[in-house]
Amino acid sequence: MRRLILTAAAAALAGGVAATAQQGVGQTPAPYPLSQGIRERGSSVTGAFEGWYFNKDGSVSLLVGYFNRNTRQELDIPVGPNNRVEPGGPDQGQPTHFLAGRQYGVFSIKLPKDFGKKKLTWTLVVNGLTNTITMHTSPDWIVEPFEDPANKNTPPKLQFASGGEVFSGPPSAIAARYTATVGTPLPLTTWISDEGPKIHIPEPRRTAARGSSGAAIPAPPPVAVFWSVMRGPAAVMFDKARPAIERGQATATATFNAPGEYLLRAQGNDSTGDGGGGFQCCWTNAYVAVTVKASAP
Repeated sequence: MRRLILTAAAAALAGGVAATAQQGVGQTPAPYPLSQGIRERGSSVTGAFEGWYFNKDGSVSLLVGYFNRNTRQELDIPVGPNNRVEPGGPDQGQPTHFLAGRQYGVFSIKLPKDFGKKKLTWTLVVNGLTNTITMHTSPDWIVEPFEDPANKNTPPKLQFASGGEVFSGPPSAIAARYTATVGTPLPLTTWISDEGPKIHIPEPRRTAARGSSGAAIPAPPPVAVFWSVMRGPAAVMFDKARPAIERGQATATATFNAPGEYLLRAQGNDSTGDGGGGFQCCWTNAYVAVTVKASAP
C-alpha cells in the first residue's frame, strides 16, 4: 500500500512559512519533539517507523529507519537508556551510529507469532532531547519491500562474493564476515544487479538499444552502493562510501581506528532512490560484520 509520508522536515518548513506570513504568531517554540528544527548541530534524532511486512516464510517484521535533524553531526548512541527498544529490549538490532538526515529501513525486527496487537517503542535521547516512536502491525501500515505492486519492480540483488548468496530487500542477517587490523584498509567488494520494473516501463527505457534483429533491448536500470557504519566502538574511514560500479562490481575500502566488533551497512539502490522514494520499495540493506584486531607493536 502506497502512502505519502509528510516528513518532519516538511512540517518544520511549513511551520516556518506560516510564521513568516503571520508575524508574532507561533514564535514561541512548542515543547514537542517534532518541533525541533533542522540545524547543523544540537538537534534531535527520531526513529521512523516505515511499516510492517510479511517475510517470505510467512513471518512478520517491522521496518524501521530514523531521521537525524543534524546536518553536520553524526552521533554514536550506545544501546541502553538513551537508545532502547521496549519491551523485550533494550537491544533489538537498532543502530548505534546515526548518519545525518533521513535513513530508510536501517533495521528490521522480526516479531513472535503471538505478537498480535501489541506495540513496541523505540526511544532516542540525543542532545538532551527525547523522542519515542511506536511500532505496531496496524493494517494501514503494511508495506511491500520485496515487490512494488504497481510495476512489479524488485530490490537490487547484493552479493559479497562472486557467485555467493544473494541479499535483497530489508536487512535480515549478517551477509558477510571479515577480519581486519587497525590502520590497514579492508577491501569491501560487492556485486550488484537489478532487473528493474516488469510492467508499465517508460518508453525511452524500452528502446534504449536494439539487437541484431532490430528488437528493443531494455537498458539496465541505474544502481548504486553506499557504505556506512551501523555499529562500532570508533570511527571508520571509507575511501569511497559510494564506489563506482563497473560491470556490476563495486569496491571500496574501510579503515578502522580502534579494535573491536563493527557492523557495516551496505545499501543497494536502483532508480527509485533512497527508501524507494518513500514507498519502501525497491532498495536493499545488508550488514557485514568486521572483527578488528589491534595492529602489531
